[in-house]
Amino acid sequence: GLERLPHVEDLLPDICTLDCGSLNFGDGSNLYVSTPDMLRAGARRIQELGVRPELEIFDTGQLWFAKQLLAEGLLDDPTVFQLCMGIPWGAPADPGVLQSMVNMLPEGARWASFALGRMQMPWVAQSILLGGHVRVGLEDNLYLGKGNKATNAQLVERAVTLTESIGARVATPDEARATLGLKPRK
Repeated sequence: GLERLPHVEDLLPDICTLDCGSLNFGDGSNLYVSTPDMLRAGARRIQELGVRPELEIFDTGQLWFAKQLLAEGLLDDPTVFQLCMGIPWGAPADPGVLQSMVNMLPEGARWASFALGRMQMPWVAQSILLGGHVRVGLEDNLYLGKGNKATNAQLVERAVTLTESIGARVATPDEARATLGLKPRK
C-alpha cells in the first residue's frame, strides 16, 4: 500500500519494487502482506509519480494478479517482471516452474529471474536460455562457493563470465535503461 511508498515519493527513483502479493515467508510465522487493494493503490501512486515499477513475482498467483493490474491500466508498458524463485514458500527454483511462469507472461513483457543461494548462478543461465534477463547480488546469495564469501562485484563478474560463455551479451547501462523503459541518463 501507500505506507510503503514515502521513500519513493521523496527520492523519485527511476524504478522501484512492487511486490505483487502476500507470501508465507519461510518457516515460522513470517508473513508478507500485500493485498489486492494495497497493490492497486500502490501501483496507481507509482504510476502517478512516473516511476517504473519492477514487479516482484514470488508465485504464479502473483503473476496472474500483476497481469490483472496491467489489464486495469495501473501499469505502463513496458512492464518489468522479476520472477523470484526459491523463496520459501513461494515458487521453487525449478526449471519447469520457471518455464511455466515465463509462459504466463504477457506478450512483450521484459523479465528477469533469480534464485537464492547456490542456485543463483545456475539461474543466470536458466533466465538467459528462456529469453530473459538476470539478477545477481548479495540480497539473494552471500557466497561464490562453499564457505567463500562474495562481494556484489564478484557476483556480477561471475554472472558476466557465465553470460558470455553461453553466447549471450551483457547490456551496457544505456541499453539496459532502454530495455527497461527508463529515461536516458543525463
